[in-house]
Amino acid sequence: MNFINVLQCPLCRVVLISRNYMGNMDMNKVDHFMPIMMRMEEDADSSPLVTHGSAHFLWIKHRNLYLVAMTKKNANAALVYSFLYKMVEVFKEYFKELEEESIRDNFVTVYELMDEVMDFGFPQTTDSKILQEYITQQGHKLDVGAPRPPATVTNAVSWRSEGIKYRKNEVFMDVIESVNLLVSATGSVLRSEIVGSIKLKVVLSGMPELRLGLNDKVLFEITGREKSKTVELEDVKFHQCVRLSRFENDRTISFIPPDGESELMSYRLNTTVKPLIWIESVIEKFSHSRVEIKGGKEYMMRAHFGLPSVESTELEGRRPITVNFEIPYFTVSGIQVRYLKIIEKSGYEALPWVRYITQSGDYQLRTN
Repeated sequence: MNFINVLQCPLCRVVLISRNYMGNMDMNKVDHFMPIMMRMEEDADSSPLVTHGSAHFLWIKHRNLYLVAMTKKNANAALVYSFLYKMVEVFKEYFKELEEESIRDNFVTVYELMDEVMDFGFPQTTDSKILQEYITQQGHKLDVGAPRPPATVTNAVSWRSEGIKYRKNEVFMDVIESVNLLVSATGSVLRSEIVGSIKLKVVLSGMPELRLGLNDKVLFEITGREKSKTVELEDVKFHQCVRLSRFENDRTISFIPPDGESELMSYRLNTTVKPLIWIESVIEKFSHSRVEIKGGKEYMMRAHFGLPSVESTELEGRRPITVNFEIPYFTVSGIQVRYLKIIEKSGYEALPWVRYITQSGDYQLRTN
């Protein structure tokens, strides 16, 4: 993969910083990128990939910056976009916010990061916690002798450092589900899905192995258990620490966790969800400047709005009602943590804590 990673300001149309990883592309090719984007904007056109001659530009936009990868090969587009979004995460970990000013103020650190995350067109270490072990924002003193990379870079467990010690060993696990729902004005569910994630906060010494068991439908079918209270997970995505071969064999989620906070896995259930919160609303117009909305099901709400005096013969579009909520100690899918085992060679005792949360995602109800 031979591409240049570029941070470009769309307002001033200049390249802020770039890196040619393979050295076999003309750096001036990137000057064609912004004119192409401007023409596409004028034509109300949009494409995540644009081409000029033999150069292909794969780009994402973050605030006032374009992050652009340039290649002349038929590169793996999914890998390129994954890398670009990962770069945004890394920069935000270092600079809190990724914008033009933070790039200009930290040129040296940005160059060092761009050198470490990719080598000759191949992505390398992109874990910000590991990068922060040897790339800091403080001044560097001259070291005598050959530089020595941290153990996490050469270790088989690159996401966790050795020698971590805590007085109290604990694991906090949050099972969070977001409900996306669209209900028509007649009460029919037009779209529904559950998007879930399992997040960890690990405060464990040493190199512990964790084993997580869920009420997984496939696992219960393999073992011949009663499956009345099981969940069939779709689009499961794991953190790199999970041993995928073991999961494919016996559905056991076994892993050595990163230290601190991380997302262990995410999943999706494309299933019919019964609305958790229901709203019935009536909109009455009393004059050109006053509207009354009555809404309720088990609880009644009435709201008056004073509006500018406007008269129009056109039919008004009514936006759906968006609901935001959070329900603790509950998952709408019924997913459950059956066990969370912590195994460490020193044999210390550790406490696992599990919390369930259901919250609103894109939750909308259309009005009459």
